[in-house]
Amino acid sequence: MDIAVVERTIAIAGGIVVGITAFWALKNDWKSAGLDNQVFKLMLFLLGVGAILAILAGANVIGNFPKAA
Repeated sequence: MDIAVVERTIAIAGGIVVGITAFWALKNDWKSAGLDNQVFKLMLFLLGVGAILAILAGANVIGNFPKAA
């Protein structure tokens, strides 16, 4: 088993867990008011987007650049 396959598997599994947790917490905290809560919601959203990017990178959808000539 190649180390890259292990790395991609961990990225996909971690991205799924973090993404589900972030978006679930965002859904539960959606109706709260106040500036601190707005910043918290923004941070949760960005964490979820980062998890989606980790899943896509682990699946070789993004970050797959051709070799330089």
